[in-house]
Amino acid sequence: MAGKTILDAGCGPGLYAAELTARGARVVGFDLSPRMVQLCRERVPEGDFRVHALGDPIEWLADGAADLALCALALEHVADRVGALRELRRVISPAGALVLSVQHPVGNWLRHGGSYFETRMISETWNLGLQVTYWIMPMETICEEVHQAGFVIERLLEPRPTAEAARREPDRYEVLAREPSGFLALRLRPA
Repeated sequence: MAGKTILDAGCGPGLYAAELTARGARVVGFDLSPRMVQLCRERVPEGDFRVHALGDPIEWLADGAADLALCALALEHVADRVGALRELRRVISPAGALVLSVQHPVGNWLRHGGSYFETRMISETWNLGLQVTYWIMPMETICEEVHQAGFVIERLLEPRPTAEAARREPDRYEVLAREPSGFLALRLRPA
């Protein structure tokens, strides 16, 4: 990561930005939440972070300005995911890549039921009464949107719990070890 410019799209409180900076990267990023951007700036004062919506054009970055981009568990909160991915594609250098994580579509289907093949919006109340809205879709739709945005999937991972998780929370480990209820991680390259 040393010397690379990394875009952290949907940076949250800066956990990834801190790790990337510790590895020598220059990190620029954004989040829709002013509070998350504030926390990110406090955690990574040498970074460049601003309030910005993932679905909006990233006008403050030139074409190919980032060597790599990261978008962790944020894309499913955007209605025009293809447009957001195209904009990320624009700001990544031709030799770059996007590391993307999204909620696992099978996990979403197990939690919410209905047709696995239907793309639909879900609204939930999370911790502390936080209202969250996001899109769920089948794997085919995720792959097609990636393709429409000008990327190819270089690698796809379905993370599983570690042996340490089995010792700490055996009941949750048992479920997570057999059901894809977490997320997908994809490494995307410009086509």
